[in-house]
Amino acid sequence: MIMMLNWTFLLSILAWLVPSTSAFNLLHLVKKDERDSSPASHSNISIYSQSRSIISQPTSTTSTSTCSTSPSHQKINKSITNRREALLPLLSTCILASQPLTARPKPSNAVEYAQNTPTENAATSVGRRGCKTTTTPSNTIVTCTGELLPNNVDGRLSKISANENGVSTSSVRNPSRFSPPWTYLTETSDSKKAWNSLVYAVNSEPGVKVVELTDKYLHATVPTQFPGGILGEDGLDDLEFVIQEDDNVVLYRSASRTSIFVYPLTQPVSDRNSNLKRLDRIREKLGWSMMGMKQEGSKML
Repeated sequence: MIMMLNWTFLLSILAWLVPSTSAFNLLHLVKKDERDSSPASHSNISIYSQSRSIISQPTSTTSTSTCSTSPSHQKINKSITNRREALLPLLSTCILASQPLTARPKPSNAVEYAQNTPTENAATSVGRRGCKTTTTPSNTIVTCTGELLPNNVDGRLSKISANENGVSTSSVRNPSRFSPPWTYLTETSDSKKAWNSLVYAVNSEPGVKVVELTDKYLHATVPTQFPGGILGEDGLDDLEFVIQEDDNVVLYRSASRTSIFVYPLTQPVSDRNSNLKRLDRIREKLGWSMMGMKQEGSKML
């Protein structure tokens, strides 16, 4: 009833802007639409579309051809046209404003929003491989497991992207994710002895589990320290080492499988450089030298 009064009042005020026939048709249109059982959103479109058609229609007249071309009649037509153009935006705004707003129903929990979508194109996982993305209204969690050395056709360790936590000797284009190779010549010139020492030092780290070990490649996992609370296989850091005997150096990569992004940040929640600190502890145990300046790691967010 209130809605009907609003429409009647609105059209009464606007009647002088348009010919009487158009105003009558609009009022008839509103009454008919309010009796219709279709959703409000369809009513908005119906009223606006039909009302625009009605207002845009030329006014019927019984004037003769001579009268329609008279200067006074042309002036009236121009005035009506101007009023129509002014009316359309106002009328559309009034139509939309007078309809009740329907709020989006709230989900019972965040799981209704969550989606697990393998992607390599999203900003939170671009440059990474084998990723699973879980999105909620408050954060985005990206877990990637496709960047280990056995998955690389070039036989090199993977770099660390800006949207993940870790360091690698392959991240030469990203200073905050790069760390220089180690040389074992400060301990020994025997590559086999150096490799055995490295395996022992890695195993001495708390929580380390060796996944793959050859005479030149070592892959181990360790529970992610920061950010905490990530359970299962997703809550692991991958440690990789490769020895290059001809150069007397060891290359390495340490990366967290999971990155957490809190809206609206585009950088992951920091690992507080835990990957870099773990590598530094291993190197200090060995007494090896770093072939370059010591890195400070990424900025903490």
